Amino acid sequence: MKVKVIFLIVIFVFLALDVHAQARRPDALVEYRLGNFERAVEICLDEIAENPNNLESRVVICWALIRLRRFDEALVHARAGRVIHRFDPRITQILGEVHFHLGRNDEALQYFQEYAHAAPEGPRIDQVYFFMGEIFIRQGRFRRADIALTKAVHYQPNNALWWTRLAFARENARDWIGSVEAYQRALTLNAHSADAQRGLERVRLAM
Repeated sequence: MKVKVIFLIVIFVFLALDVHAQARRPDALVEYRLGNFERAVEICLDEIAENPNNLESRVVICWALIRLRRFDEALVHARAGRVIHRFDPRITQILGEVHFHLGRNDEALQYFQEYAHAAPEGPRIDQVYFFMGEIFIRQGRFRRADIALTKAVHYQPNNALWWTRLAFARENARDWIGSVEAYQRALTLNAHSADAQRGLERVRLAM
């Protein structure tokens, strides 16, 4: 009986120590949300070294590396994440964003469209439509840019920059009235936006 009690005590102590160790384990996502991107990367690298198939670590390290503008490194981890889980929408969005920043428009658009199809109400759908709109602007496809950016501001109606980019797309599509409306909305949100002010002046002269 005494041996059994001692055994249970030992097990309890080990469990308590393990719980304590887990409680003290650094959290990469917490560090990322605090803006400590380098620290988040360090923690994720340790976790990946321990378990290369840790998808959550791959996702968080990509987010942190993107914020640090280390896009080539982010691409390596995003591709590894894609191998772990082919259809994880977070990895799909990350691949699109990384390719966008690397100037690979066709590849980025492919991933963004895949994300929009798989997660039409996903937590990053607003950013996906914004990036799609920017790609269409780069390609001179201004009416397509209008459609994408209109969806982006639907999700973020208080984003002055996005309204300015929508207005710019409409301006280049020669939709003068729609452009004026978007520039005015941008200036309502940010009266000091020089881009919106200049854009509105250009459109009024062109009308």
